[in-house]
Amino acid sequence: MEAIHTALAPVAVPVTVLEQEGDSRLKLGSFWIRGLGWGIVVLGAASLGWASGVHTNSLNNDPLVKEAFNHFYQLDYPGAVERFERFHAAHPGDPQGTVLLLDAVLFQELYRQDLLDTTFYANDGFLTGRHAMQEDPKTKERILALADETIHEAEWRLGKNQNDVDALYARGWARALKCTYIAMVERGYVKGFRLALAAKNDHERVLELDPDYVDAKLVVGVYEYVVGALPLPFKLLIGFAGMTGSKTKGLEMLTDDGNRGPMTSVEARTTIALFLRRESRYKEAVQVVRKLKSEYPRDYLFSLEEANLRKDAGEGMDAVAAYREILAANAKPDYYYSARMELTYFGLGDALRGQRHYGEAAQSYEQAARARNVGPELKIRSLVAAGQCHDLNSERRLAVKDYQAAIDNGPNTSRADTARKYLHNAYAGS
Repeated sequence: MEAIHTALAPVAVPVTVLEQEGDSRLKLGSFWIRGLGWGIVVLGAASLGWASGVHTNSLNNDPLVKEAFNHFYQLDYPGAVERFERFHAAHPGDPQGTVLLLDAVLFQELYRQDLLDTTFYANDGFLTGRHAMQEDPKTKERILALADETIHEAEWRLGKNQNDVDALYARGWARALKCTYIAMVERGYVKGFRLALAAKNDHERVLELDPDYVDAKLVVGVYEYVVGALPLPFKLLIGFAGMTGSKTKGLEMLTDDGNRGPMTSVEARTTIALFLRRESRYKEAVQVVRKLKSEYPRDYLFSLEEANLRKDAGEGMDAVAAYREILAANAKPDYYYSARMELTYFGLGDALRGQRHYGEAAQSYEQAARARNVGPELKIRSLVAAGQCHDLNSERRLAVKDYQAAIDNGPNTSRADTARKYLHNAYAGS
């Protein structure tokens, strides 16, 4: 996924530096946040297959948990949340029951806000720009309350036994999920940064106590990779603070988790695909995603990510065909439970634009903007992109109409500023 395409800042970077908006180091300040966040967010939440010699919380094998994740993997978040609520109620005071519910509630909200769309993170404007978001105060309150509840329950158990690996794992997972919400929705990078480091420390401790608790390798593996991927000057900065990372070790941990993780196999493999994309190893990333797609053919996001990767690999009209295959599949009754087709139309617009089919691209972007449940940020992005394509196609009147619509839908956003620029001077490409 395109969430990690630049280096992110190590934990050694001072908070005051991270808070300097516009400083180039702010981009680096997102590395660990975005790395950990997307290690968790990318496309799924848990895979409950068992492997010999692997340890996990016994609650993960409960039939109701498995049933809930069956709904989760079809993007039936309401069905998953309802089942996890029942499971949570049946296990009062257990942090695992709480964190499973938190996971489903968080993903439901991220999907509602189009924040599982990898194209949203394709440039650093995500970090510093002004965006049109639809944060739901009640959902925010519930997510943060469930995270704090998990942490409190885990710490109560750790007060009795500081080596309780299940409690350590649940606390680290809750901190990682809370970090994801704060960083992705609220852009609270400093606070999220601290949570991310705490999550890594929890899961590192799990692996010290039980090396076969393979699920913990996700968060630690992401940390190893992203720190190992930093430019040399920042590696030296981290090294002085006693913190190091290794891309090779990170990928090894993620690969082991992908092969054996009872809960996080899916995240590990999609994170591997993310890192392969970061290294422009698109064909390898496509193979990883295709395997996931074969396992979960009705998970819309896996199909979308394959098309996104093929587009970014420069596959031209083959990428266009991949997006159109999603449109055709969605036309089948009940094939996808909850497909956000505006994301498909936006990706199709990008693919057509890359082939200089500007008229068709503009139409696709406009279809994305007109989708019934499109989020405000994607709507504005789509309208600006449509206007640019109309300009490139010498259709100035239509371009102006789209730019004005973008401004009307988000007058105080960075993209509205872009639209105003092209209202005065036609877009000529970049």
